[in-house]
Amino acid sequence: MLVTCWSTKGGSGTSVVAALVSLHAAQDRDRPVLLVDLCGDLPAVFGCAETTSGLGEWLRSDLAPCSLERGLEELTPNLSLLARGQAPLTARRADELVDWLDSDAVVVVDAGVLRAQSQVADGVSGEEDLRWRLAAEADRSILVTRACYLALRRTVSLPVRPSGVVLVAEAGRSLTRSDCERAIGAPVLATVAVDPDIARAVDAGMLRTRVPKGAIKALGRLCEEL
Repeated sequence: MLVTCWSTKGGSGTSVVAALVSLHAAQDRDRPVLLVDLCGDLPAVFGCAETTSGLGEWLRSDLAPCSLERGLEELTPNLSLLARGQAPLTARRADELVDWLDSDAVVVVDAGVLRAQSQVADGVSGEEDLRWRLAAEADRSILVTRACYLALRRTVSLPVRPSGVVLVAEAGRSLTRSDCERAIGAPVLATVAVDPDIARAVDAGMLRTRVPKGAIKALGRLCEEL
């Protein structure tokens, strides 16, 4: 089961939602869970040391896909992290990566921001291609967004639609859950409130030991489908 979390605007909470979904899946399932980091933020979220080698280095190498297993970091007894590493990402070995991720495990990808081709600067198209590929190949393509007019406007302009939405709710927004569903054309599977407890756990790099119960409960419907 491949679950790709993405957004159309930075600061939407995609990395935190991907982390929480993977923690929830690891608690509730007997099968292993793999969290794949395309953005580089997840080691800090979980309080891990920064890695000098990871997915970026493998994508630019000729190593066999099975070599990725040696670079996994155990976060909990049932959850492992495949870090981004330091090298720029490329789609050169995207087919091999997708095949390797197709397993009995639950795979959660933090794909970060997906941008239309017109928004992509020269020299980073390979990285954008990889993000799009993992979103397209996902069994569950999950948009993480706030009820923000600009974010919804960008989503509507993209050539694809997510299979579901995680709505990050904050006070003061005029757009409702129903407004978001109508604009995006996909159901809101979970509404996660902006919570200071989540921010404190992330800032301290202790999300795996200070799992916010409210956020985990809110993600229940989405995780039941994994």
